[in-house]
Amino acid sequence: MKKSEIKEYINKSVEHRQLCRVKFDYDDNTWFVFPLLTNDRLFLCANEDDFILNGYSIRRFKDVEKTEYQDGKILSMIKTEEIDAKIIVPDVDMTEWQTIFTSLKEQNINIIIENEKAEENEDSFIIGKIIKATKTKVVMQHFDADGIWEEEFYEVPYTKITSVSFGTRYVETFSKYL
Repeated sequence: MKKSEIKEYINKSVEHRQLCRVKFDYDDNTWFVFPLLTNDRLFLCANEDDFILNGYSIRRFKDVEKTEYQDGKILSMIKTEEIDAKIIVPDVDMTEWQTIFTSLKEQNINIIIENEKAEENEDSFIIGKIIKATKTKVVMQHFDADGIWEEEFYEVPYTKITSVSFGTRYVETFSKYL
C-alpha cells in the first residue's frame, strides 16, 4: 500500500471509529486497533486484543505496511459486546513528539517506549515515567523487571521510537506494585 492510502484509511477510521487490521514492517503479527487521533506522521490508537481493549499506542505511519478495515463476524461481535463504546479518547496533544510526551507527563502515568527496529547495542524497551521532553528526545526513568527504579535516566531520541504505549494491562498492573 502507498503511504497516502494508509493515511487515508487511518484518518477515515478515526472519523468512523472503525476497527482496523494494521501490519507493521517490524512485526510478523497483525494488530487490531481503533485509530483515534492523528497528525501527519503519527497516529494514536486503542489496542483491541481478543475482545478486550488493552490500552493505547502511538505509532508511526512510516512503519505501516498495510491496513484494512475489519468487518464481518469479528466486528459484529465487538459491536454486540459494546467494546467500541468503551473507548475513551485520551487527552494527548498530537502536534509532535514533544507535545505528546508533555501531555503524557502531565497525566503522571507510566508508559512503555519501544524501538522494534533496534540494533543489538540499543535499548528496545523502556518502561517508566517521563522526566522531560525536549525538541529531539524524551528523558525517562526506567524501572526493571523487579520493579526497581534505576537511578540513571534514559535519553531516547524521537527518531528511535516506533511505539509508545500507555494504559495497557502490563504497564497498569506493574505500576500498582512499584
